[in-house]
Amino acid sequence: MTSSAGRPVPPRAPLKHTSLDEIAETYTRTKNGFNSRKTRDLAFRKQQLAQLAHMLQDNTSRFEEALNADLGRHPNDTHLCELGSVHAHIMHVLKNIDSWTQTKKAPFDIMWFVMSPKVRQDPRGVVLIIAPFNYPVYTSLMPMACAVAAGNTVVLKPSESTMVTSALLAELFPKYLDPDCYAVVNGAVPETSKLLSLRWDHIFFTGSPNVGKIVATAAAQHLTPVTLELGGKSPVFVDSSPSGSNFELAARRILWGKTLNTGQTCMAPDYVLIERSRQDEFIEELRKVYESFWPTADGGARGSDSLSRIVNERQFDRLKAMLDKTDGKVVLGGECVREELYIAPTVVKNCTGDDSLMSDEIFGPILPIVPVDSTEEALAFVNGREHPLALMAFSNDPKYREHSE
Repeated sequence: MTSSAGRPVPPRAPLKHTSLDEIAETYTRTKNGFNSRKTRDLAFRKQQLAQLAHMLQDNTSRFEEALNADLGRHPNDTHLCELGSVHAHIMHVLKNIDSWTQTKKAPFDIMWFVMSPKVRQDPRGVVLIIAPFNYPVYTSLMPMACAVAAGNTVVLKPSESTMVTSALLAELFPKYLDPDCYAVVNGAVPETSKLLSLRWDHIFFTGSPNVGKIVATAAAQHLTPVTLELGGKSPVFVDSSPSGSNFELAARRILWGKTLNTGQTCMAPDYVLIERSRQDEFIEELRKVYESFWPTADGGARGSDSLSRIVNERQFDRLKAMLDKTDGKVVLGGECVREELYIAPTVVKNCTGDDSLMSDEIFGPILPIVPVDSTEEALAFVNGREHPLALMAFSNDPKYREHSE
């Protein structure tokens, strides 16, 4: 279904924030829940994991509606990227939990073998999970399933930007899960700061490197172990040799990856490195793929319900400012409609390392192309910057792909 007029942003009710007193009570309750030792019972863990799966299955349509309201996302993408993946993960955990939790004989060591040491899988305690806005169900429940399987209690802090989804999680948790062991805290900076001031047994954070530093600093005050899954500028190498890569295939895959969830994906292609002499040829392939994805006759990208929207005005303004300041040339897209939180899939050519689009992870549907004169220059460009989260190389030559690694 398409409409040339675009799609207005649906109204969303304000998210009810958890009070600071409630946060302290939640922490104490889940701490006591862990100390009751009920989560050490394997049957209890399996029952709670099954309930987590039922929560998704019973409320599929509500999650679809919530994610459409928060991100303008089509239900097909929600199933592909979140609901289906999380449900499959929970089933995988249930299938393997018996073997994962078994006490095992320790590897032989000349120092300790006479003691017959064993490795016992003990839970850590109370786990704090801080999830981002881009895939709020996936980034909340994937780590939670593992924490539950390991016998921990969990406090989940979903993003305040996905207001409808976060409110839905807060509503459903006590209906499906043991409230003494698993809880949701909603809020923004004050609530997150309160959470980070408490002594957790493990913190799992997904988000930006800047916020990751704040989380790690707070955790260090209590020597709390932390798992950080951070973003970065993930480069794409396109082999420009005559038989190096299929430009049409590369363009299709890159544009799909860049616009899935409107580029709000931590492993999305952030920028393309290609030899200068073939930049325009590759852009022409992107142009053809662009038209096939969002035909002008059907309303283009703006009228398509297959393209998600930017999560909120703050992220929209950040992306538009990056685009406004670029010294590159916009060759595809470029349209920005704030009242619809719409930014067209956009390709910008002739970008350099100091361009506004290269200053930080884009996290949106804007694709800069950085022309280089050789593969060695492309490698030096990437190696001279912060380590990316992912790296993609398109080539028919295995040696090129290995060299890119």
